[in-house]
Amino acid sequence: MVSPSQIHPNWERAPDGITDGYSLEITAKDVESLRKAAPGIPPATPIAVTFLPGEEAPARIAAAKAVRDMGFEPMPHFSARRITSQAEFEDYLNAVVTQADVKRCFVIAGDPEQAAGPYNDSSELIGTGLFEKAGIKAIGVGGHPEGHPNMTVDQCWDVLGRKCADIDARGMAPLVVTQFGFDPDAALAWLAELRARGIAAPVRIGVPGPAGIKTLLRFAARCGVGASASVMAKYGISITQLLGSAGPDKLVDALARGMGEPHGAVRLHFYPFGGLEKTVDWIKGYAAK
Repeated sequence: MVSPSQIHPNWERAPDGITDGYSLEITAKDVESLRKAAPGIPPATPIAVTFLPGEEAPARIAAAKAVRDMGFEPMPHFSARRITSQAEFEDYLNAVVTQADVKRCFVIAGDPEQAAGPYNDSSELIGTGLFEKAGIKAIGVGGHPEGHPNMTVDQCWDVLGRKCADIDARGMAPLVVTQFGFDPDAALAWLAELRARGIAAPVRIGVPGPAGIKTLLRFAARCGVGASASVMAKYGISITQLLGSAGPDKLVDALARGMGEPHGAVRLHFYPFGGLEKTVDWIKGYAAK
């Protein structure tokens, strides 16, 4: 197996607390927010740059370069079904490598039902061989603790296992990054099954950063994330009380209590729905407890 240090050097050591070695996610529009939050973020923190509809490649390239210039580790997303041609794929990949010294990427199929170009899913992008040709050291792929709307549970596991094996065989390190969720029990059970199935890749568990309760529920509905009354109670929200904000204290507490050696190498990945500065402040406050 390829060394996890290709993902980030801190994967070679045990984390000092549940939030140690976290990563963050931004859009191309969030560069100024990242700049304001930057003093509170540890150097070389991985920062994912999403691939959203309506954002042009130059903006995403500029965002990746800004992440690098601020001393962090850019990890741009590649959305297979949004890529219109191999030339577009190569141009974007080569641009982020040459301009932002990108060494790690995250690959997803994307939301569109129909592909805009030749790639239907993340496996097809990985299979081109262009990532390793460009010098990429690690590839992130999606994990789904609550299942996938277009695949059975067994299909999810089969696809994930094959992707991780293919990435490793190509000399790159696989990393699994999960969708955000509110249910620590679902995340822990999924991690246990992941390891039982022999998938040893490091994992980042997606955590929603502090935000308004209505905002959190809106993102949950948009992304197909479970947000029943019982699940939200585990997170610390009563869905009859929709005013105010909520943070992931109870979720992260439960993950910290529940994770152990059988779960393998795990870190957190924060989705800053309530803003980067608020998320970074929350992480610093939680770590200082």
